[in-house]
Amino acid sequence: MKFKRQRQELVNSLHEKGIRDELVLSAIKSVPRHKFIDSALHMRAYEDTALPIELGQTISQPFTVAVQTEMLEIKPGDKVLEIGTGSGYQAAVLCEMGAEVYSVERHRGLYERARSLLGELGYRTTLKCDDGTLGWSAYAPYDGIIVTAGAPLIPNNLKQQLSVGGRLVIPVGDSEKQLMYRIVRVSEDEFEEERFEHFRFVPLIGKKGWGE
Repeated sequence: MKFKRQRQELVNSLHEKGIRDELVLSAIKSVPRHKFIDSALHMRAYEDTALPIELGQTISQPFTVAVQTEMLEIKPGDKVLEIGTGSGYQAAVLCEMGAEVYSVERHRGLYERARSLLGELGYRTTLKCDDGTLGWSAYAPYDGIIVTAGAPLIPNNLKQQLSVGGRLVIPVGDSEKQLMYRIVRVSEDEFEEERFEHFRFVPLIGKKGWGE
């Protein structure tokens, strides 16, 4: 119940900014975002802004989380792969929506902290520490893939790990800003591509990203 009013105000703000998916809004209202950041920042947890976490990374702005999640068009039971676990907040939102969540994080410290915290909060996820740009073929295909870092291009291997009808949401651009893409696999060999607004993410590091 802590921060109940602040959570509702955040949800109201996201709705005013155009988020309409009730599953997304309900999930953001339910997830205790303050648990995913340092206690010194708890009073800012429900501001609609990105906040710093360990190793020079950030917990994304709630509006950005909401936009990407809404673009995935998640239904309960969908299998979703997240590239860039970070704090674990996005994974928690997906879990609240009823998704079966797999997530890859390249930083060992972030991976261990997120795995522990998500477990403590009761979120059932499957995580690993590895190069997320390669995806996670062992559990493919996925109904949705969400990339939470800015890529220089769309990795083809991620597209190939989608089920038919599956959606890949990924920011693509340079180090300053990225354009949000949604790739839909319409058949084994055919993909549809949509482009949305600009955002700014930390860089996607890995063999299929910005390199080590």
